[in-house]
Amino acid sequence: MPVEQARAGRTMTPRLVPRAVLRQPSTAPTVPAGRDPRARRESAAALTVLGLLTLLAVVARLVLGAGTSRLFPLLLAVASALGAVVLARHARRLDRRSRRPWQALSVIAGLLVVAELIYLVDPAGTQSGLAQVPQVLGAPLGIAACLLLLPSRAGRRPGIRELLDGGIVVVAVVLVGALVLGDAAAGSLGLVGALMVVGYPVTGALLCGVALMTVSRVDPARRRAAVWLLVTVASVAVVAVAGAMANVLGDDASHLLTIAAWMGMLAAAIRAVDSDPGAPVGRSEDSPGPALFGVVVGQATAYGVAGVVVVMLSAGHAFSLPEQVLVALVVLQTSARGLLWAADGRRLTRRMEQTEAYFRALAASAEDVTVVLDDDGRVRWVSGPAHAQLGWPARDLTDRVLADLVDPADRGILTRALADVGAPAALPPVVRLRAREGDWRDVELSGAARAGVPGTALREGLVLHLRDVTARRSNQRELERMAFTDYLTGLPNRARFMAALEEANAGAAAGEPACVLLVDLDGFKAVNDVAGHDAGDQVLVQVADQLRAGAREQDLVARLGGDEFALLVPGGPDEAAGLAERLVVALDRTFQASSPGVGVGGPLFAVSGSIGLAELDGSGDVSAVVRQADLALRAAKAAGKRCVRSSGDAVEAAVGRRTRLARDLPAALEEGQLRVLYQPVVGLHDRRILGLEALVRWEHPLLGLVPPDEFIPLAEEDGLIVPLQRWVLDVAARQAAVLLADGWDVQMGVNVSVRHLQAGCLAPDVAAALAAAQLPPGKLVLELTESVLLEAQDGLLSDLETLRAMGVVLALDDFGRGWSSLAYLARLPVQVLKLDKEFIAGIDTDPRGRALVASVVELGRTLGMDVVAEGVETEEQLTQLRSMDCDYLQGYLFGRPMPFADLRALLDAFDPAVLDAEIAEMDAGVHMVGHGG
Repeated sequence: MPVEQARAGRTMTPRLVPRAVLRQPSTAPTVPAGRDPRARRESAAALTVLGLLTLLAVVARLVLGAGTSRLFPLLLAVASALGAVVLARHARRLDRRSRRPWQALSVIAGLLVVAELIYLVDPAGTQSGLAQVPQVLGAPLGIAACLLLLPSRAGRRPGIRELLDGGIVVVAVVLVGALVLGDAAAGSLGLVGALMVVGYPVTGALLCGVALMTVSRVDPARRRAAVWLLVTVASVAVVAVAGAMANVLGDDASHLLTIAAWMGMLAAAIRAVDSDPGAPVGRSEDSPGPALFGVVVGQATAYGVAGVVVVMLSAGHAFSLPEQVLVALVVLQTSARGLLWAADGRRLTRRMEQTEAYFRALAASAEDVTVVLDDDGRVRWVSGPAHAQLGWPARDLTDRVLADLVDPADRGILTRALADVGAPAALPPVVRLRAREGDWRDVELSGAARAGVPGTALREGLVLHLRDVTARRSNQRELERMAFTDYLTGLPNRARFMAALEEANAGAAAGEPACVLLVDLDGFKAVNDVAGHDAGDQVLVQVADQLRAGAREQDLVARLGGDEFALLVPGGPDEAAGLAERLVVALDRTFQASSPGVGVGGPLFAVSGSIGLAELDGSGDVSAVVRQADLALRAAKAAGKRCVRSSGDAVEAAVGRRTRLARDLPAALEEGQLRVLYQPVVGLHDRRILGLEALVRWEHPLLGLVPPDEFIPLAEEDGLIVPLQRWVLDVAARQAAVLLADGWDVQMGVNVSVRHLQAGCLAPDVAAALAAAQLPPGKLVLELTESVLLEAQDGLLSDLETLRAMGVVLALDDFGRGWSSLAYLARLPVQVLKLDKEFIAGIDTDPRGRALVASVVELGRTLGMDVVAEGVETEEQLTQLRSMDCDYLQGYLFGRPMPFADLRALLDAFDPAVLDAEIAEMDAGVHMVGHGG
């Protein structure tokens, strides 16, 4: 090759992989050169050059004739050199083992360059045999290239089928060569002539046979490269036959066929190396079976030979003994291959029948019904308990369109489930399916898969697994109904109402107005106090019926708890207000309830209703709407009951009242409008009053009695809480000292705001009050709300530790109402837990609330804290608390808040019999509140 052409070749084929990487073994998967943009451009350039060289050779031969005797070797040498370079460069991207077959091809191309250069330098070398040596050496390298493409040793050994396919090709090519080249072989002289006429065609046939077996046994990932390698060796056979047929075809035709097959051989070799992804990483569990390509090529070759034999017989050719033997071999091999093909088919058929039997047994033994649908959704095959699960015998369900049996409302669910086969789903979809008798069943699509062979176009239909879940869904609906239904009245409960409120609020945001009505009964407490809770339940049921009758069909009536009801009313405020006015009139009546043992003629109770109205605004905070309705309900109560108030009126009244209270609170401290009431705390085992809780009240000269829930937050906001609680401390400490001096051994509890603790003066104020009243520190209990947990900083904890070190008892008030944290509870130096009255209210009827209270009592006992149950109002609640061994009780059952002047009468007249309930007496133990820790 000239220097200029060599430089052009180096410029055209840049290095694909750095040398440093080539020196390192790599186990990473390789990328075929055909997918590498640079390698693809390089291959395209090489194939273009080969095409141009072919065109040049053809034109030169047609124009110059025999004058191209030196041009042909030169063109073939250039083409072979180009092929050798591209093969070597593209093989370098593969791992060490995978590149070996292509390196062998590169060496063969190099040997061809040497042979053509010998022809070019010494035209007489063709007869001397010197130029044949490189070509003869290339034959074993070609066989080695085919064998090196095979997988590991375990998968390299060909089977009888591959040997027959390859043998058919070898014998067929030899037979065709013998028939076509018979005259040429008869006229050949010498070793070189015999080699060209007989040796080269036989070698080509052998290469084709080996390459065909390689295609059959190679890894599927490399089969494309093996097919191109087969094309390469087939081109080699054509080159060999063309050279041997020079005497038959003539020099011009022989030379043109030779150069075309030569260029095709090089082009196929380049395509082969470009198609090779490399040997797969690891070993395949199943060795690849015979490739269909090998069978097709072998049979096509055999049929082609049969055609040649027929033509030769028609032409009057007399077959020699060797030719007859070759024909017989082809026939025998083809027959043997056909028998093996039939045996394979029979074996596969038996295997398929066995697999189908396994599948049918597996499907029939499953609890689900397996249904196979075609592309039109028609049932083609059914297995499993179809009649028991779906209400259809399998024979009647077959050939029906499944969607026709599904409720029209659920057909969209079925369509989406079938369209999303293979996609992950949170829960299996459920549709309603009509049974043969006409009843409807809830059917779950527990699984679905595509029918057909993966990786092929055979994907017709779907496999579905159906399961009858009617009973389960019925139980689920019943549980949901129970979870969202009030057990007494049958109305939706608070949870159901809040869920409907969320939906209505979303509709309000979309322009669909809705309102909330909160209904609270007036005079209902007298029913429980006079006739008992059973009679109260009867009244609640009658009120629920009254609300149902008065509400419209589209309205949702719910019971929130106690004597509080709610309505969700679609429509604007005017429409809701009209309904509320009608309900107020309907509820303003006399209800009759019979007590146990009285019969139907029970007492009559005048019960009415007050209603608060609020409109949904679609803001997303439904709790704010409920608070507005509750505020409106309070305004209705304050306006004299038996009326309706809207949230606007209530807010206006509440804002005006709040402004008035905030303005008058400083004067209340100065003018003595505040007074302290006391409520007793009873010891269950001590059977006497052990303590008192000081409760501050505000007697407003115009607004009357103001509860602490209203003015305490105002005092905290306006900075008046410290002087207010300092005054309460002084009063409570002095009066506790008076009781102690009179012989009443009681402790005094005083509520303390976290703002007073944050001010940093609580400890000095307590010390001053104790000193002024001469009260022992252990007789004072400071009750802190749960908000102290949120503010449990080091400074506040230090102040609490100081108070405890003084001997003052610390209690955590209203435990469970707000934000509770057991972690902070363990850090606080409190000695008493006071359970909020909301917990106690339902322990006689609510098992969950009872369990919660019992756990808190046990928790306090574990932490070494005394537990006080607030809000004890009924004997049933007392009975439950006794069973929990809750030592300390507080509530209306033992005494309401009262002035100090009435305390002595309560202490004198306290009857321990009030602590006796309908359970056996417990062993008495002597404990004092605040000394459990």
